[in-house]
Amino acid sequence: MLRGVSITLTQLRSFLAVVRGGSVTAAADELVVTQPSVSAAVAALSREVGVSLLEREGRGVRPTPAGKEFAAYAGDVIGLLEQGRRAAHEAEARGALALSIAAVTTAAESFVPPLMRAFAKSHPQIGLGLEVGNRDRVLAMVLGHEADLAIGGRPPPDERIEAHAILPNELVLITTPEDPLTGGGAISSAKLAGCRWLLREPGSGTRAVNEEFIASAGIGARTMTLGSNGAIKQAARAGLGVSFVSRAAVATELDAGLLGVIAVESGPAARDWYAMRSSVGPSRSVVADFLAFVTSPSARRVLEA
Repeated sequence: MLRGVSITLTQLRSFLAVVRGGSVTAAADELVVTQPSVSAAVAALSREVGVSLLEREGRGVRPTPAGKEFAAYAGDVIGLLEQGRRAAHEAEARGALALSIAAVTTAAESFVPPLMRAFAKSHPQIGLGLEVGNRDRVLAMVLGHEADLAIGGRPPPDERIEAHAILPNELVLITTPEDPLTGGGAISSAKLAGCRWLLREPGSGTRAVNEEFIASAGIGARTMTLGSNGAIKQAARAGLGVSFVSRAAVATELDAGLLGVIAVESGPAARDWYAMRSSVGPSRSVVADFLAFVTSPSARRVLEA
């Protein structure tokens, strides 16, 4: 049985800042405090928990296996307290109702803005905020309670994430309209062996889809890493390579004939877009309202339009 502990918020914030920054110096700069105060707070936290939470790595530090496990709970504590503060202000009507949404780049560049606009029309009292990032960043924001909801592709196998499918996410292999592989029947993956693959940055769900296909097909592929969906679309249009992307991200270009699509046998399996929230702690009413909307027939009609 664990003994009673007296952990402070300063200790938790100092520890999490060191984990994020990889050093006491970076944590002190982030928190605008002295390095000795960060070191003292983390040392006191380790004593309270009863295990070493950090270890040396070169000139910096990293969490120990125990520290990695503890960091998730520390993040929950800090994040839930902030959400609780917001909920208390909302209950007292001193602050306006607010909903923070984090969306992966593809979703934010296609269907999320129309959904937000439609929700705002029926819930004008709720202020909406949107943060955009790759899959890893968006999930981290929800798990750390920095965002109320995340919108993205395949949810992680994490019991701390509650996921709700909101619409199908069709993946297409884009290329230049002049590519001879377009316009015909589905081809085998072997015919793609000579192609260059256009990839998003590490941490992107779209990158993971392409890498999984390349690995399963056994293609010794050349790759080019690009930093955005826009760059990938322009590179594919110019004939620099191919890439699996969400049809939602390229619908305009496909309709205008600016991109071509290669039909592929045994391509990536059909999947969905999801709205995700943390399952840790209570759910604020505005979060429940948004989830009810995005999973409703009304939201589907907005997207179809």
